[in-house]
Order: sequence, then structure tokens, then C-alpha cells
Amino acid sequence: MQADQLAWRVEETCFRAFPALRQANVGDWLLRFAGGVSRRANCANPRRVRPAGDEGVAAACRALFRDQGLPVIFRIPSLVDAGMDRLLERLGYAAEGETLTLHGELDGASGGTDAAVELVPRPEPEWVAAMARLQGHEGEKALTYGRIVGAVVVPAAFATLRRDGAAAALAFGVVHDGLLCFESVVTGAGHRGRGYARRVLAALIGWGARSGAHRMCLQVQADNDPAIALYRGLGLKTELYRYHYRREPAAP
Repeated sequence: MQADQLAWRVEETCFRAFPALRQANVGDWLLRFAGGVSRRANCANPRRVRPAGDEGVAAACRALFRDQGLPVIFRIPSLVDAGMDRLLERLGYAAEGETLTLHGELDGASGGTDAAVELVPRPEPEWVAAMARLQGHEGEKALTYGRIVGAVVVPAAFATLRRDGAAAALAFGVVHDGLLCFESVVTGAGHRGRGYARRVLAALIGWGARSGAHRMCLQVQADNDPAIALYRGLGLKTELYRYHYRREPAAP
């Protein structure tokens, strides 16, 4: 399989893993809205290698984000022509959030079953509450995150590793188009450095293999060195592409 074909499959799988609550199209751009929780679920995304983009497209996208009460953010993968990126830079949109998309084969990956890791097929209220606590989400942000994960429609597993009865590490995975995608990997502040996240992900790898996946992927910020080392150690050794965001400048 050609790398660019795999990359677009990964793009679609990552969208399925963390769905927006509302969507709209402006030409070759898919606009995703989810109440401001996560830039990935609240940005404009190109849907082809050479997406049409000019000041009119930028203005139309800007109007829709403002209608939703959200900042205007474009997501620019390295897969696509850089024309829109250059235009947004000229318009004063600042670059931020460089992110890696990592990929690996499930065959031979460090996965299996772990009696200490609970896997459930839906985000139960207890799991969502634990995620809010470990991520530091409160109020409307916590409620919106719960709505996002509740909107996942592809096969999924929500993982918990407990210590002393409380969640110490969490993550979830989805399987789509033969790909296992990891999301929301988090370890409690008092439990880091003990290999809990690795165990949670290894359990999800085992689940993904049993669910028919042959490859795995995830997206991680480029400056998160400890997480990148963890993921590469689990077999996500190939960088498929990168992306960054362009955020509209604040009003004077």
C-alpha cells in the first residue's frame, strides 16, 4: 500500500475515533465543531491533497466558526499542498501545535491481555468521570468530552487500570478499516513512571488484534518526548505525516 493512501485512511480513522458533535463543509474543507474541547474536534480540515483555498474560503470558514462561538482554527497536514497554509500565514494566522502521526504493524507488537486492565465497549459514566478527573476537566468541558466519546460509533474499547480502587491510567481505542487508533491516553499525576500507560495500551493492542485490526496509529504532539518514546516502544515506529494548526489572530 502506498504511504499516501495509508495516511488518508489514518486520517479518516482518527476522525472516527474522536468525532465532532457538528460538521459542515466549505468546498474542500471539513469543519468540525465540538464545543471547544480539543483543537482536532474544532477546526477546518482539508479533504484532498490540493484543497481549493483562497480568502473567500477562509472568510466562509471564519463565519461558521464564529457562529458556533469558537476560535477560527485550520488544521494543516503535511499531506496537502501548502498554498492554504501560506495564505493563512499572510492573513496573520499563527502556527501552533505541531503533531506527529505515528503508525505501526500489529503483528509482533507488544500486546496481550492484562487482568488488571478493564476493557468495556462503551464509555460508562464512571470511566468518563475518571477521565475528567485525570485530565483536569470540569463543568461544561467534562460534559462535552463525555458527549464526544459517547458519539463514537465504530467498535471501541475503553480501558482502565486501577490502583487502590481508583483509576490510575486510562485510554481508549477504536478499530476502523483495519486500523486500531489510540485516544485519550492519560495517567494520574501520582502514578506516572510506573508503566501503567504501557499496560493499558498493550491491553488495547491485544483487543485490537482480536477485533480484526492489522495496523495501529495515533497522533501525539511533537514536543511530548516521553509519550513518543512510549509509543515507539510499543511498535508505533513510523512517522506517516505531521500537521499543525493555524489560529486566527486575536482581535485588537
